[in-house]
Amino acid sequence: MTVEIMTIREMCDAFGVTPRTLRFYESKELLAPIRDGQKRLFTKRDRARLKLILRGKRFGFSLEEIRQLLDLYDTGDRQHTQMLRTLELGSERLRELEVQRAELDNAISDLRKQMAWVEQTLSSMNNLSEAAE
Repeated sequence: MTVEIMTIREMCDAFGVTPRTLRFYESKELLAPIRDGQKRLFTKRDRARLKLILRGKRFGFSLEEIRQLLDLYDTGDRQHTQMLRTLELGSERLRELEVQRAELDNAISDLRKQMAWVEQTLSSMNNLSEAAE
């Protein structure tokens, strides 16, 4: 049986986020929990949206990009527009990540070379010190 409504604590436990995070996403109009006095009650739709928000953040999308994608869900075209835009943004982000990976690979290679040079230099210094004794 699927739970229809979750409290803020249940959402935090289920998704590994803090209450502050949920309130922040609500303030950015990414989530719209039911308000019962001071209590926030999250629906199945909120859970699906939070899952997409967290995935988007993991991929490096901005909150504004995520909000725009979520807003496209309700356009009434069976999510066609939303999927097209997601594909566009995803392709852009993938290119950016691939460039970052190449830059990191270069930095790692350069650092390894530098460390090898330092180790070799230290070894030479130690050998000279031992020979002088």
